[in-house]
Amino acid sequence: MSDNLYPKATAEMSARRKELAPKTHDAFTEFSKQVFADGALDEKTKQLIAVAVAHVTQCPYCIDGHTKLASRKGATDNEVMEAIWVAAEMRAGGAYAHAALALGALGHESSNHSH
Repeated sequence: MSDNLYPKATAEMSARRKELAPKTHDAFTEFSKQVFADGALDEKTKQLIAVAVAHVTQCPYCIDGHTKLASRKGATDNEVMEAIWVAAEMRAGGAYAHAALALGALGHESSNHSH
C-alpha cells in the first residue's frame, strides 16, 4: 500500500473508531470473528474469498490484510492469485451481463441490427 494515498492503519486509528462507537465496534469485531471461524468452509477458504472480494470492492486495507491472513492459513501464492483472477472475471462478467440493460434501453434486445 502506498503511504502517500492511504493512511497507514494503526492501533491508534482502531482505538479512535472504538472510542467513537464502542458498541458498534465490538459488534463488528464479534461478527467478523464469527464469519471467519471454521464452519462449512474452513478459514483458509474464507480468507481466499475475502481476498477476491477485497479486489472487487477495491479496499487496499482488506487486500493487504486478507492476503496476509490467507497466507498464514496455508493458502499458496498460486491460490491467492487464482482467487484474484476469479474476482477479475466476475467483475468483468458483471459488466458483460449488464449490457442487457443497455441493449434494452437501445431497443436492440431482440434484433441484430446496429446504427
